[in-house]
Amino acid sequence: MGTQAIELSATERRLLDVYQRGLPLDPRPFARVADALGVSEQTVLDGLTRLQQAGVISRVGPVFRPNRVGVSTLAALAVPSERLDEVARTVSGYAEVNHNYEREHDYNLWFVVTARDARGLAQVLASIAAETGLEPLDLPMLEDYFIDLGFELQWT
Repeated sequence: MGTQAIELSATERRLLDVYQRGLPLDPRPFARVADALGVSEQTVLDGLTRLQQAGVISRVGPVFRPNRVGVSTLAALAVPSERLDEVARTVSGYAEVNHNYEREHDYNLWFVVTARDARGLAQVLASIAAETGLEPLDLPMLEDYFIDLGFELQWT
């Protein structure tokens, strides 16, 4: 959605492949990653910055089990196709939203919202509704299942 193709360096490809999970729990995790990849810590930081600025990745950070730190919900919007990129950018602009994705459905933009408490979560959803003019479908988790979201990337 709106991301242009960029040429990735070998180091950037390895960062995307190897560190989808298992980022070292260390005071200087990127130095440890750099050592493992045989490059400098600055090369790793520059690569991650470039990937984020290009829209290849949205963030680097921990993923906590839902509702263990604060509260979270899965939400969806029914977005007219001509507004999808605009609304996705708006939704991604919220610090409480860690990712969004398009689905083939009337509700075609899905995202996860995390907040400190239920009131904060409701405020984010209300703000998204006010800013986009679209009412989010709030789908709180009833039962959790662990799904490993890492996947092997295919480079052409």
